[in-house]
Amino acid sequence: MGLGMKAEHKQTAVLNLALRGLIVIIGGFITAYGLESVLIPNNVSDGGVTGLSIVGSNLFGLPLGLLIAILNLPFVYLGYKQIGKSFAVYSVLGIASLAVGTIVMHHITPIIEGDTLLVTVVGGIIIGLGMGLALRNGGALDGIDMLAVLLSRKLPFGTSDLILFLNVFVFIVVSAVFGLKGAILSGIAYFIASKVIHIVEEGLSGAKSFKIITKYPDIMIESIRIRLGRGATYSTVQGGYTNEHFKEITCVINRLEERKMKEIINEIDEDAFIMVFEVAEVKGGSFKKKDIH
Repeated sequence: MGLGMKAEHKQTAVLNLALRGLIVIIGGFITAYGLESVLIPNNVSDGGVTGLSIVGSNLFGLPLGLLIAILNLPFVYLGYKQIGKSFAVYSVLGIASLAVGTIVMHHITPIIEGDTLLVTVVGGIIIGLGMGLALRNGGALDGIDMLAVLLSRKLPFGTSDLILFLNVFVFIVVSAVFGLKGAILSGIAYFIASKVIHIVEEGLSGAKSFKIITKYPDIMIESIRIRLGRGATYSTVQGGYTNEHFKEITCVINRLEERKMKEIINEIDEDAFIMVFEVAEVKGGSFKKKDIH
C-alpha cells in the first residue's frame, strides 16, 4: 500500500470517527428533546440513570442536566475499563449532549399535554430513537445498560433480564415522586423506547457471536485479546468449492463491543468473511473479559 493510499485511508478513518461522534451528539439532543417536550412536562419519567436524575431534580430542585452528568460518571469509568477508550469517549459525548440539551430545552413548549397514550408512545419513540442512534455508533446515554452488561458476567442472568430488574427499582423510586400512575406511564414509555432502540441499534441486550474466516487468524485472535479483552477459539474448516483449509475464528462479545470488533477485523483483513449471530444467553465457560488498559 503506497503512502498516498495510507494517507487517504487514515483521512477516511478520521472522518468516520468524527461522523460517528456527531451522530452520538445528535442522539443525545434528540433524547433531551423527548424528555423536555413530552415526558417531563406530563410527569412521566424515563428509566435508568436518567429516570433517577429526573426524580432527583424534582426532589432537590437541581438542574436535570447536572444530575445526569454526575450520576453517569461511575458508569462511564466502568465502560472505559471494560469496553474501551473509544466507547467511553463516545459515551461522554452523548451524555454531555443529553445533559446540555435538557438545560437548553428546559423551558421548551410541550408538544403534547394531557393525553397519556400519546405521551408514552411519542415520548418513548423519541427517546428510543436518540438512544438507539448513540448505541449504534459506539456510545451510550445511560449507565444502567453498562451496569447490566457487567453484572451479567458475575450473575447467572442475561443482560436483558438485568436491565429489566434494575429498572424495576428505578420505577419504584419514580412512583414515590410521580405516584403509581406516573410510574406505570414511565414504565410504558421506557418499554416503547427499548423496542425503538432495538430497531435502531439492532440488539439492545444479549451477546453476539462472530465467526471469522481470515488470512491472518493468529494476528486476528491476538488483536481481539489485546484490544478487546476477549478470548477466541478457532477450528479448521474446508471450503466446499476450493477444498482449501481455513481457520474459522469464533468469538462471543456483548452488544456494546460490536462496533469495535468490526473495526479490528476491518483493519487486519478487509476481505475477511464474517458471520454475526444473535446469542440469547451465555453461561459457563470462559465468557469473561480482562481489562484492556
